[in-house]
Amino acid sequence: MAMNTSPLNTQIKSMLVQDLMLQITPDQIGDDQPLFGPNSLGLDSVDALQLVVALDKNYGLKIPDATVARKTMATVNNIAAAIAEHQAGVGQK
Repeated sequence: MAMNTSPLNTQIKSMLVQDLMLQITPDQIGDDQPLFGPNSLGLDSVDALQLVVALDKNYGLKIPDATVARKTMATVNNIAAAIAEHQAGVGQK
């Protein structure tokens, strides 16, 4: 596993472990590791709902529908990219 994790990715991993009460440490989550589905972290639909709430609470990131959720919450890198994009957009208003 590559350890060139950005500070944002590290925050997201910690949030995943804390908010979803995962039985692993943040450094056991890969940046490109799928969070849902086969060969993934093993998150389920309840975890997905908790993650949507956590992303809104922690980063102000709103996930409007299931299609966006599937893409955004696929990996830690995808979540980080969505947060960065959201934060950049907020700064331009």
